[in-house]
Amino acid sequence: MFGGIGPPEIFIIFLVILLLFGAKKIPEIAKGMGKGIREFKKAISDVQDEIESTDTTAERPTPPPAQKPSVTPPKVDSEETNSTA
Repeated sequence: MFGGIGPPEIFIIFLVILLLFGAKKIPEIAKGMGKGIREFKKAISDVQDEIESTDTTAERPTPPPAQKPSVTPPKVDSEETNSTA
């Protein structure tokens, strides 16, 4: 199973842990280990997401610079300019 460790040895190890820490303390230890593993996996996932996001932004071609739209002055009727003067 675990190299040279068989079921009797695993049972003895669990028995020693139970005697050292007590039945009430073992769930607290397991809960703390679970939280630590969960935080570690989350940190790994965040780092991988960050690496992937920087890779995709580095591989994207830069868009060409935007051209300014040409502005044409509005047409003014000659009658409107004469009446306002």
